[in-house]
Amino acid sequence: MIRYIPDAREAALTSQRFWDHMDRIDSEGASQIWQNILRGVVKSEEIDLSSLLYDGTNFYTFIDTFNIRCEIAKRGKNKQGRTNLRQVSYALFCSTDGHIPVFYDVYEGNRHDAKQFPQMLERFHSFYKDLSQGLCKTPETTLVFDKGNNSEPNCALLDSLQIKYVGSVKLDEHKDLAMISNNDPAFVPCGPGLEGTKAFRVKRDVYGKEMVLVVTYNQNLFNTQWLTLQNDIEKALESLSLLHQKLEDRINGIVTRGKAPTRESSENHCKEILSRQYLKRIVDVDFEEIAEKKVRMVYGVNADKLQEVADTYLGKNIIITNREDWDNVKVIRTYRSQFMIEEVFKEMKDRTTGSWWPLFHWTDSKIRVHGLYCTIALLLRALAIRRVRQGGLHLSTKRILSELDEIREVINIYPCKGKQKVDRKQTVLTRTSELQQKLISILGLEVH
Repeated sequence: MIRYIPDAREAALTSQRFWDHMDRIDSEGASQIWQNILRGVVKSEEIDLSSLLYDGTNFYTFIDTFNIRCEIAKRGKNKQGRTNLRQVSYALFCSTDGHIPVFYDVYEGNRHDAKQFPQMLERFHSFYKDLSQGLCKTPETTLVFDKGNNSEPNCALLDSLQIKYVGSVKLDEHKDLAMISNNDPAFVPCGPGLEGTKAFRVKRDVYGKEMVLVVTYNQNLFNTQWLTLQNDIEKALESLSLLHQKLEDRINGIVTRGKAPTRESSENHCKEILSRQYLKRIVDVDFEEIAEKKVRMVYGVNADKLQEVADTYLGKNIIITNREDWDNVKVIRTYRSQFMIEEVFKEMKDRTTGSWWPLFHWTDSKIRVHGLYCTIALLLRALAIRRVRQGGLHLSTKRILSELDEIREVINIYPCKGKQKVDRKQTVLTRTSELQQKLISILGLEVH
């Protein structure tokens, strides 16, 4: 900070002064600041905007339940399991080129993704049109999003805005495709770069419009889903065993006190146990009422149904796109780039190197400004890492940040001599490694 604002007073740079001025930036002002920043970045860094990723996440807060000065923080389905806390939702468009954030928004924590998606699309479309103003090129863009944002109105909106896209649908929405065996000869291997993946394409009616569907099978995805399913089955059987024993103890008179379980309560309990994906199909459970309204339960894994799920649903995805001119390989690679934005969110939530926490604000205006400077921090980090990798250093994000964190700039102040009225100052860097010297050179951090 001293390097760039050498005459700044220490009192002016305190967190309290920063806090005092946050309310000067309203929602429209924050949007304009971001647009001005991004316009300069796209022009100077030559960011490729031909492929953009969209997704949303949420950040839990410790804002008091009865705080009425905050309308953004609401209780909802929290992605980190903290549903007991009020949360703030955050949506982001970022480029596949360097994970550069392009457009963001902060909104109420109880809004469903599919309902927020059309609002984000319209805001993004307006923002994207205004981005260039003759100063930078805005190419035709392909938007990549996950199945949580699908709906007929949303796809219709994408078409009306003339936005190309790659997404996916739930397997059960096209059961005839989902039930095709993973070993069916219709699947064709995708070749180099997509080893273990095979696919075929069809045209089907999706949300009232004929669309290209690419059905894929991935061996690595199958392996992960199979292990997850085995763990889920093991936990479910353990819970069912406990429920079965409780019912038997009631039948045999071992337990007589307390409220006796009914068939309805036992079935509801069973639904909770089998709530994980595919368990209701695989685990057979039957209840029988016997004398004195007591309930007996019989359960077990249906081996045939387990084999059927493994041969059809596991390892499979159905990708939708209006990019009919693209081949299967390009569609699949574009869809898989979705993992990049998930990594961005993971980094934002990292307590050590992340940009979001801590959130020491409890009013809407300050939370929106917090969203602005956190996204700016995300942008600066993404640009730095992009430059480093363009410079030939292929290091992980954590390694780059760790190396930069160890570099220190020291200002040596010498007392006045003779008739000098101002202390002499000399700025130097602490001892650096060869790798750190390369980072300094690439990022232009040399002392001048």
